[in-house]
Amino acid sequence: MKKVLVNFIQFPVVEKVSFYRNSVAKTTGNALFPKPDISMAELTAALDQFDAAIVSARDGSHIAISALHDCELATDKKFRILAHYVDIIADGDETTILSAGFQASKEPATRNKMPLSAYDGSHSGSVIMDIKAIEKAGAYIIQIAEGAGPFVDSDWKIAAIVTQSRYELTGLIKGKVYSFRVAAVTPSGTTDFCAPVEKLVT
Repeated sequence: MKKVLVNFIQFPVVEKVSFYRNSVAKTTGNALFPKPDISMAELTAALDQFDAAIVSARDGSHIAISALHDCELATDKKFRILAHYVDIIADGDETTILSAGFQASKEPATRNKMPLSAYDGSHSGSVIMDIKAIEKAGAYIIQIAEGAGPFVDSDWKIAAIVTQSRYELTGLIKGKVYSFRVAAVTPSGTTDFCAPVEKLVT
């Protein structure tokens, strides 16, 4: 099963802009990607700003270089969102990944998926919960606690009860660390909660 490689984050800035523009060109109007989580217009605008920041930084001024770095990080984040969307649509298909201008992993994704993974959501203050699906589970209980622990049971609050194995929590405080855990509701009862997963909200 193939995944989108995020090695583009390490590309030199000029090469990175070229790679990103190629991805936008290949994704725009591509019937495989009808509703991307981030618009092509927003990505193009970010790339135009990135290009302008590269030009400005050529004079070597500290402020311009700092602005270029900030612009690069913001653009990288937008293309991570696009890459994640492509990953979901592709569902492991290498041809679909390549058709969006991204590179596919050469090794199969690990089969030992963690019970719960947390990563940046589509907007500031949101976190996506990726839950390992459990056979015959009717629902998943996601709990949240502030900070990194250790915790007592009273620290945990129910963040959501969902029926899907992927869910986006919103309304969290940017710059704050949260911990998450999940349990599955099955015909034989509710499982134990998994080990907590920490995430700094961006």
